[in-house]
Amino acid sequence: MKKGFFSKTLVALLVLSLVAGLALTGCGGDKEKADKGKGNKDFELNVIVGPEPKTIDPALNTTVDGGIMLNHLFEGLMTYDAKGKIVNGVAEKVDISEDELTYTFHFRDGLKWSDGKPLTAKDFVFSWKRLLDPRTAADYSYMLEAIKGASEVMEADPKNASAIEAALNNLAISAPDDKTFKVELIAKTPYFKDICAFPATFPVREDIVSDKNWTQDPKKYIGNGPYKMTEWKHQAVIKTVKNKNYRDQKVIGPAKINFNLVEDANANLAAFKNNEDLFVDDIPNQELKSMEGQGLKIAPQLGTYFLCLNQNDPLMKNKKLREALSLAIDRNYIVEKVSLGGETPADNFVPVGVKSEKDGVEFHKNAKAWYSVKKSDYKKNVKKAKKLLAEAGYPDGKGLKTLEISFNTNGNHQPIAEAVQNMWKTELGVNAQLSGQEWNVFIQTRKNADYQIARHGWIADYNDPISFLDMWVTGTGNNDAKWSNAEYDKLIKNVKATGDPEKRFADMYKAQEILGEDLPIIPIYFYSDPYLISPDLKGVVVTPLGFKIFTFASLEK
Repeated sequence: MKKGFFSKTLVALLVLSLVAGLALTGCGGDKEKADKGKGNKDFELNVIVGPEPKTIDPALNTTVDGGIMLNHLFEGLMTYDAKGKIVNGVAEKVDISEDELTYTFHFRDGLKWSDGKPLTAKDFVFSWKRLLDPRTAADYSYMLEAIKGASEVMEADPKNASAIEAALNNLAISAPDDKTFKVELIAKTPYFKDICAFPATFPVREDIVSDKNWTQDPKKYIGNGPYKMTEWKHQAVIKTVKNKNYRDQKVIGPAKINFNLVEDANANLAAFKNNEDLFVDDIPNQELKSMEGQGLKIAPQLGTYFLCLNQNDPLMKNKKLREALSLAIDRNYIVEKVSLGGETPADNFVPVGVKSEKDGVEFHKNAKAWYSVKKSDYKKNVKKAKKLLAEAGYPDGKGLKTLEISFNTNGNHQPIAEAVQNMWKTELGVNAQLSGQEWNVFIQTRKNADYQIARHGWIADYNDPISFLDMWVTGTGNNDAKWSNAEYDKLIKNVKATGDPEKRFADMYKAQEILGEDLPIIPIYFYSDPYLISPDLKGVVVTPLGFKIFTFASLEK
C-alpha cells in the first residue's frame, strides 16, 4: 500500500498494541478541546493519521492513511482484534478444503449496514466483482488474482462490456445463500485470509455505489464497520460516530473519532503538544529526539522508501544512468542525518521483517543485495557511479539535462529530496530540481506518469514478499514506474499459480534480482513507524502494515 503521509522505517514483524491518550471533545478541524469522560464510553477522540484522502472508496483507495479510516468505517470477512491479530470479522467461521483451494465463509447472524439494511453474502460477490472489473479501474484488482477466473476478468477489454460480463460470470466466487460466501483459488495462497482483512476487499452495497458521488455525502456513505461518517469538511476533518448497527457494540471504545486532515508536520506536532489530538502520525524528523519520553513511539513496519524512475521518460530509459544515480546516494547519511526515525538503509526492495513461510526465515536474509550499503563502501559506489555515468554518455554530468525530483509536500520528503539532490551534484556533477505537490495532486501525477523521478513508499498489504513484487507486473495499477519485463511477469504469474513454497520463493528471489538488475526504482531505506500518542490512551492497535486502529481505545486518565 502506498506510503504517502509518513516517512519512516521497518524494524521487525510484530503487531503492537500500544498505549496512550486523553479524551477530548474536539470539533475536528475546528480544534476545540474538552474532557468528555473516560473509560470505554462517552469520549471523543481526535487523531491525525493523514491529510485529505483522495478517496474513501474501499476499492479505489491505495494509501495507508485512507486504509486507516476504512478500517473503522467498514469490516471485511476477516478483521483485526484488540491485540492486532487477524481474526474472523463478518465471517463467524471459515471452512478450508483439504487441498486449501476452496474457502467457505459462514456469516454471523443479524449483520447490518450502517443504515440498518441487511448485509448478505451477495454484497461480497458484488464488491469483489467490482474490484476486479476493469471498468472500475481499481489499482488493487490484482490482489484477487489467485481466484479462479480472476485473470480473465482483469485482462478483458474495459470497452467490451459483454466480454467483461462473460468473464465475471465464470469467476469462482458465489453466494449459495445470504450467509455463505464461497471462493475457489487456482493455488494455495498462504496469505488469503490477510487479503480478506484488507480494505480493498471490504463490502460495498450496489445501490449505494451506483451514485458516483456516494463517498462525498455522509448520508449516502453506508458502511458496515464499528463507526459511520457524519461529516466531511474537506481539508479539515472527517467525523465519525459509533455505528449502532455494528455487530459487536461492546468492543467499541470512543463514542466519536475525528480524523483531522492536516498536511503540515509542524502543525501536527503543535496539535499534539496542545492536547488537540491524542494520536499523531508524522512530525518533523528533527523533532523526533526532543519527543522521546514525551509520547514518541517507534513501531515496526514492513515497508520501503524509494525513488520511482519513470520508464516512459527518455532519460530514465538509460539503464547506466539509473544505476549511477542509485550508487551515488549515501543511504546511511539519509537515515542518520535526515530521516532520523531509526530506519534501515535499503540494499534491495523487499524489506527486512517479511518472513518466508517455507522456513520462517526473513526473505531479506537470503536475498541478493543490489549494491552495498556499508559505510566503508560508499566511496567505491561513487567511483563506480562516475564510471557508469560516463558510459551512459554524461561524463561528470556534462550534457545531461537538469533532472526533476517530485515529492508530496506533507511529511518529511523535501529534506530527503534535497539530500539526494546534493549528493548527485557533489558526487556526479548532475543537477536536479525539486518539485513539491500537495498529496492528492502528487498521487495523480505519479499515477499518470507525469513525472521524471518521484519519491515513493510501499507498505506490505500482507506478510508475504509477493505483496512487494507483484506491483511491478506490466500494466498493474500500482506500477507507477511503468516498467515492463516479460521474464519478471512470468515469474510473478508462476508464484501465484503454485502452492509449492520452494518454487514460490525461488521465483520471488529471481524476480527481485531482475528488478535490481534493471533498476526502475531506487530503494533508499526500510521504514519504521514513529508516531505520538498520549500516555492515557490505552488499547490503540498499530500493525506492521501501517494501520492504526482506535476502535478498542479507552481513556484511563
